[in-house]
Amino acid sequence: MTDELNNQLAINLVNIKKNYGDVQALKGISFDVKRGEMFGLVGPDGAGKTTTIRLLCGLLVPTEGSAEIFGMDLVKQKSQVQKNIGYLSQKFSLYGDLTIDENIEFFASIHGVKNYQQRRNELLEYTRLTEFRKRLADNLSGGMKQKLALACTLIHKPKIIFLDEPTTGVDPVSRRDFWKILSNLIKDGITIFMSTPYLDEAERCNRVALLNNGEVISFATPKSIKESLDKQIIEIVCSPILLAYKVIKEKSNFETQMFGDRINVAVNNYEKDFTVIEKILVEAGVQLADHRVIPTSLENVFIHLISENKQ
Repeated sequence: MTDELNNQLAINLVNIKKNYGDVQALKGISFDVKRGEMFGLVGPDGAGKTTTIRLLCGLLVPTEGSAEIFGMDLVKQKSQVQKNIGYLSQKFSLYGDLTIDENIEFFASIHGVKNYQQRRNELLEYTRLTEFRKRLADNLSGGMKQKLALACTLIHKPKIIFLDEPTTGVDPVSRRDFWKILSNLIKDGITIFMSTPYLDEAERCNRVALLNNGEVISFATPKSIKESLDKQIIEIVCSPILLAYKVIKEKSNFETQMFGDRINVAVNNYEKDFTVIEKILVEAGVQLADHRVIPTSLENVFIHLISENKQ
């Protein structure tokens, strides 16, 4: 890697493996994150997302491979690396018996930030928590707790922040507010590395790595990943949906995915292949209410790649 390219990178992972005894949590993952980028690590529970983030924060040591943050070796220069990072964990880990103000003050002291008052005021405005600053953390809503945790993460002005599933369990309005805050952080030049099980959130990232069973199965921009699936997606609304899903899978070779009250079927040619699907459904006594061709989603591609890997 050239020095010029290295200077453009916030993170560079090469063949990282992590074992817990006989369990291989990460099986040789490699990817990079550019400075000022919003990067998404996407995958289901147990894929290795939290292990990856904890490793990048210096909380775990890789079994094999190399990792650099801003050109610094994550193992050899851990203390120096940790001065430049912020970490928002999956679980709310602040002090419930302290107020918003007191929690931020506590984290400022941990990071050696002495004149933190102005920075705290800016962060409270940023997160719209100013009017609640005297409220105990235990008495905050889930969304407000996450915004407080983010404010504490940012008090020492890190160059990169790691967010481990930050919007899981947060209501839709707070989730939207949280994303507005993240967008503003990107404008300020902070690099954001976040894990999420939500593929609609991953669409907002500059680039994503799809992680499954400790392996990176795709790494590119959301647009490139979606374009990699050379199929048309037919969305079908019908009843009963479970029967429809079952008969399409059993009586055709089409890849079939169920999303709530709708079925997605990946086909090569809509006009030709829908005729086959319609015939299968009619013969099974399924009532077809509506159907249409829809844009390919990251979820379509992710499920496709997982099914391919199982074969």
